[in-house]
Amino acid sequence: MKRLALAALIAALPVSQAGAHPHVFVDVALGFADDGAGNLTGVEVTWTYDDFFSLLILTDMGLDPDGDGVLTEEELVRLKGFDLAEWPEGFEGDLYIHAGEEKIALDHPVPTDVRLEEGRIVATHTRSFGPVLAEGLRVDPYDPTYYVAYTLAGPVTLPSGCAYTIQEPDLDESQRAFRDMLAQMTAEEQFTGVEVGNLFSETMVISCRARS
Repeated sequence: MKRLALAALIAALPVSQAGAHPHVFVDVALGFADDGAGNLTGVEVTWTYDDFFSLLILTDMGLDPDGDGVLTEEELVRLKGFDLAEWPEGFEGDLYIHAGEEKIALDHPVPTDVRLEEGRIVATHTRSFGPVLAEGLRVDPYDPTYYVAYTLAGPVTLPSGCAYTIQEPDLDESQRAFRDMLAQMTAEEQFTGVEVGNLFSETMVISCRARS
């Protein structure tokens, strides 16, 4: 996702020996599209940003100058897709879907909506893929650098007959693994960034009833 005014700050942040900790917090909702034959074909992703980061974005873009928490139609047009405008090479959109060991390729996101709710930016985009059999898919929303922490707050919408479970990370074990990783790295390697977001991410696993 686009860091905007925080980009320079992120680049300058060294890895903390005390433990990994995020700086931006995002609630995630997912709505999956299907082909009616048990296959998923795309996902609508909604990111609800924390109020502080939302304020930084609004300020950086010169939106809501009166601070009343209400954006005009013109301001909403300017804000729509703000977090998708910069898409560096290799960036995967902080959403990973696996069928067994195979990583599913997701198409480039298309922004569909944005709004401001109680001071928080709520941005929605869609990504197509597949078709991929829904049964057993694993979905992991995370930032590899763990600068952003994603929470599967929902709602999650799946085709009829499918359900999901969420596996929570063991944060104590994740921090231990993070410190062990740092111990094997030079100070220069630590400063340039450590990809540990997967250690702290929730995992959603999809299961579906057998079709008759």
